[in-house]
Amino acid sequence: MNFNSHTDAVVAMFVTLVNVLTPGERRGRPYAVPSGPELAAEVAAALRERGEIAEADVAELAGYAADLRAAFSGDHDLACTVINQVLDATDARPHLSGHDGEPWHLHFHGTTGTWAANWVASGATALAIVLGGEFHDRLGVCTADRCDRVFVDVSRNGTRRFCSTACQNRTKTAAFRARV
Repeated sequence: MNFNSHTDAVVAMFVTLVNVLTPGERRGRPYAVPSGPELAAEVAAALRERGEIAEADVAELAGYAADLRAAFSGDHDLACTVINQVLDATDARPHLSGHDGEPWHLHFHGTTGTWAANWVASGATALAIVLGGEFHDRLGVCTADRCDRVFVDVSRNGTRRFCSTACQNRTKTAAFRARV
């Protein structure tokens, strides 16, 4: 199942970004957001950036992380309301761009935003496309005990419940042990 080529890639990046930038639990263990160069490296990996990311840009992205996380909450009205607020705050607006030898393609950020706000505008727009479509229920939060990482369900039947195979296996093992 694909939303569209741009949306698929950006939503996948923002799943990783939200999981990196929000504290909570991951795979049965507490998760604390890393700091300093380690956080910058994880943010760069999530966004597939090759160069270093400035500390101020990482901080700005982190400021939007909780809002972006709302898109995965399962509360469709809340998700749409919060994403609309992020779209407004980042001045998201579509425009065609042809740069770096690439063919013309659609960008979703304003022309005067910061580096971080432009990324957030693109992510919020991709999430808005998903939330405004028939597959809005494909954004979710892991249902495993002691895990609150977000995911996007791109499976054919749309029944994914876990952020990872590790959480799925952990849950199934616990259920098996409870039966024995």
